[in-house]
Amino acid sequence: MSLHRVSSMSSYEQVRGSSPARSEHRKMSFNPVGTWVPPAAKEEPVAAFEVSKPRRLVQVATAVVYCLFAAGVVFGYAALKPVLVDEGVYREDCPEISESAERTRPCYEQEIRLNLMFTTAAVATNVCALPVGTVLDRYGPRVCGLLGSLFLAIGAIFFAFAPQFPFDGYIPGYLFLALGGPFVFISSFQLSNTFPRHSGLILALLTGAFDSSSAIFLFYRLIYTASNHSFTPQKFFLVYLIVPVCISIAQAFLMPKNSYKTVGELVTHAEDPSNDIRSTDNHISDESRLARIREERRQHRESVVSEITTLLGRKGEEADKETEAEERKKRISGVWGALHGQSAFQQIRSPWFILISLFTVIQMVRINYFVATIRTQYEHLLSDHEKAVQVNNVFDVALPLGGVIAIPMIGLVLDNSSTPFVLALLVSVATAIGVLGVLPYLWAAYANVALFVLYRPLYYTAVSDYAAKVFGFHTFGKVYGLIICLAGILNFFQSALDALTHKRFKGDPVPVNVMLLVVALLVGLVLVGFVWYKSGKLGRDRLEDEAEGARESLMPEGNGEILDGGR
Repeated sequence: MSLHRVSSMSSYEQVRGSSPARSEHRKMSFNPVGTWVPPAAKEEPVAAFEVSKPRRLVQVATAVVYCLFAAGVVFGYAALKPVLVDEGVYREDCPEISESAERTRPCYEQEIRLNLMFTTAAVATNVCALPVGTVLDRYGPRVCGLLGSLFLAIGAIFFAFAPQFPFDGYIPGYLFLALGGPFVFISSFQLSNTFPRHSGLILALLTGAFDSSSAIFLFYRLIYTASNHSFTPQKFFLVYLIVPVCISIAQAFLMPKNSYKTVGELVTHAEDPSNDIRSTDNHISDESRLARIREERRQHRESVVSEITTLLGRKGEEADKETEAEERKKRISGVWGALHGQSAFQQIRSPWFILISLFTVIQMVRINYFVATIRTQYEHLLSDHEKAVQVNNVFDVALPLGGVIAIPMIGLVLDNSSTPFVLALLVSVATAIGVLGVLPYLWAAYANVALFVLYRPLYYTAVSDYAAKVFGFHTFGKVYGLIICLAGILNFFQSALDALTHKRFKGDPVPVNVMLLVVALLVGLVLVGFVWYKSGKLGRDRLEDEAEGARESLMPEGNGEILDGGR
């Protein structure tokens, strides 16, 4: 999960100098159903300069900390799974259980049930993009964050008392933990507008916190092992309840009720005279008082732009340079504006959507399948349980670190490379991972882990970057939300891959990995080829439009001279 980065000053310049009909300058909504729900009540924009700097600093720091503890904990499943196996979770599903049975080696039935828990959580995390966007856009980040903390608390309680429940409490517990993460994480995005000059850094910190949150279960497993298994899952999840409680307190007393607005939204609001008139004006009978109130509103609007300039700390040439840099990034992408201005339905029917959706589905299945089965895969490939455990332990540490390390690299790649190149890079790295994943060597296992942990954040960020550049911000919530939702739902296919590996191929992961590799490569090549072709066509069309615009700009002068000369 990641964001398309757009500088605040650039959006300021674009809004002031653009037509409102242009979709790329409209509000970037996280509501994937948009106008399919009743419009929310009109709210007053929250400007960063209206909140003290210390308070904004504390808000950002608090969000980074609680995202670190809550945003993506379920993706630390590979570290939690050995603990659950040691504790005998789902052990009753194994046939012929004996006292001498090795507790660290799950049977087939136990393996499938545990992996289903993770698969359900992974599906929920992605499908959750739909309701999160709706709640955030209609009710604001505070309600969204409170719902997230509630889900986290329910998940922790289910997991803590699962052995005492007369039903399976582990799957719903993990499901609620997965639901809580996106509500907490996505509602924090708007904090990038607290310091527009540093919005990229804030988003990077939040994204890094999300990636690093998978280490929570790693630290728990280390404590569990050091305590000689006395710090049971029940004790851990009861302690973990502190996290949703702290998030709730922060949301109630510190975090903003409404989202901080982007610079573009503030300027648009400030330049719209209709905002001087409110529905509450009907209750004011004194005409002179009403006129005075509206005059104060007008003066407040006019002061916003100067306040924004102070907040950004950018003037004149600096702002022009930044705007030029943003325009350069758009030109480099090769696909910017490909489907901007089209309806979401038109975009969804296009090959642009169909191909990226297929690619996303396949890659997400591969990613989550690897996370869920890394130890069992390498037990078979290396024919050595201890080596497989070593690979699993390295992976547990590398997964959160990889997300943090990859952040600057991802920014450089996306800002300075064309979209066809980025997609080709994704396909190439995914193919390399697929090849390394079938080699029965320890060095190949470590190389596979290293590539995987760097590829995962690049893949998620590149898909959202593609959606923003190709489909535009006006339909971003609907289209990107649908891509992730489809990928999430089809992740249930992972359970079929588990069954196929254990039943049909006797635990050998190579046939399934080869099948995924071939399908991903074919779809990836078609996607890259299509986007490369379209990018070239868009470039030629853009040059023709610029040449036509240049001719039109010269014609009025010539006509004027002829007319003047004939008078």
